[in-house]
Amino acid sequence: MTAKTRAPVGGTAALVLITAVELVVFLDTTVLNVALPQIGRELRLTEAGLGWVTNAYLLAFGGFMLLGGRAADLLGPRRVFAAGLAVFTAASALAGLAGAAWLLVVARALQGVGAAVVVPAQLALLTATFTEPAARRRAFGVCSAMGAAGAAIGTAAGGPLTAGLGWPAIFWINVPVGVVALAFLGRVLPDDPPRPAGAARRLDVPGALTGTVALLLTGYAVGAMEEPDTRAAAWLLLAAGLALLAGFVAIEARSPHPLMPLRLFRVREVTGSAVVNALVGAAHVPAFALLALYLQNTQGYGPTRSGLAVLPVAAVNIAVSRTLIPYALKRIGARGVLAAGLALQALAMGWFARLPEHGSYVIDVLPAALLFGIGLPAAFVGVTVPAVTAVDKADTGIAAGIVNTAQRVGSGIGVTALLLLAASVTGDPERPSRSAYVDGVQAGFAAASALAALGCLLTLTLLRNRAAAAPEPAAADAPAQSTGRR
Repeated sequence: MTAKTRAPVGGTAALVLITAVELVVFLDTTVLNVALPQIGRELRLTEAGLGWVTNAYLLAFGGFMLLGGRAADLLGPRRVFAAGLAVFTAASALAGLAGAAWLLVVARALQGVGAAVVVPAQLALLTATFTEPAARRRAFGVCSAMGAAGAAIGTAAGGPLTAGLGWPAIFWINVPVGVVALAFLGRVLPDDPPRPAGAARRLDVPGALTGTVALLLTGYAVGAMEEPDTRAAAWLLLAAGLALLAGFVAIEARSPHPLMPLRLFRVREVTGSAVVNALVGAAHVPAFALLALYLQNTQGYGPTRSGLAVLPVAAVNIAVSRTLIPYALKRIGARGVLAAGLALQALAMGWFARLPEHGSYVIDVLPAALLFGIGLPAAFVGVTVPAVTAVDKADTGIAAGIVNTAQRVGSGIGVTALLLLAASVTGDPERPSRSAYVDGVQAGFAAASALAALGCLLTLTLLRNRAAAAPEPAAADAPAQSTGRR
């Protein structure tokens, strides 16, 4: 039998491998949070230095996503997936061994580069592996749930790992997953199509460098605005980043082989998904930080206990992805699932915005956490499917890269902006009262709720034409052929 005739068995193994990698990649966006104090003490890092340990991963992840997507299209998604996973795994081992602050920051940046290559390639692999409509819905649902659950699991796992084994353990856990996946991917992932002659030369290196540096400068500038001492320099860096973004657009418009073909933005599903996914990132990533701050700074939770408090989010993520999301995709389509997911997130964070000064976990936290856990995977899968199934097969990697870059950029800006908002409402940073601290957290959650609600509204407007263009199952499940919608 050929590999295609063994799709049910091979597809299951491919899905297990891809979702395991998805989990650890997104787990690394939050697993570090509760370990930062210990890292700071052992490596003698200031708060600014600790910020770079976190941001090096996020900024490199977002900055190299477009290059990863284009490389998957030109060089083959399985080949690029393997290369990115090898970089991510080696960088995780290097981070675990790092005995100096600079080496840890470098390792985190390399992790981000590997993750940026892996994510668009794995979405292209899912599209190529699962061509049957129902199987594709289940695959995207499970994979998206792993990404959505990764942030919650990272928050929950970081505390026990750090307390029991020390901070290097949060990086070492990635290594066995990466090694096993690399050993088996050649057996379970679909073969790449023949590589066109000169494909490597078609990679847009000037565009990649310009776009990546622009995102890195912009992301760093937004974070540096928090400190009065660095605010003036931050404005200069922001101006430089925006100028480079304009230069990037000019390069892409003239390049014969652009990194980010501007024609893709004429596809309504790509543009709409990118805008909405930026709001998905800006709303949900700060929510984990705000909830941890509330539990630890007002309710007396320790790092481990506050991490375990978000486990229901991960548990519901996984359960919903295996049951409700495939059914919902079939019944109401990706657009409906995305709108419902964002509406549930808005409701959950609106609930969190009412957290009291003396709260009960069961009454005040758990119900909203469950709503959040249902809405998060729905938003992840709903925002991905329209873009990657509305373009030619040769463009699925870069379409995934555009959409996921938007979420990474939105996440970085959202975390900074919402925590700044919370801090400004709290007032005196040295000795804030408990009630003032709660007011700040409530303001942050209210803003996150508004961002999710705006994403829901834009889903119903920017992606409206998708449902009208064709019956939803056909649109959501288009296989390898182009849909022709531009």
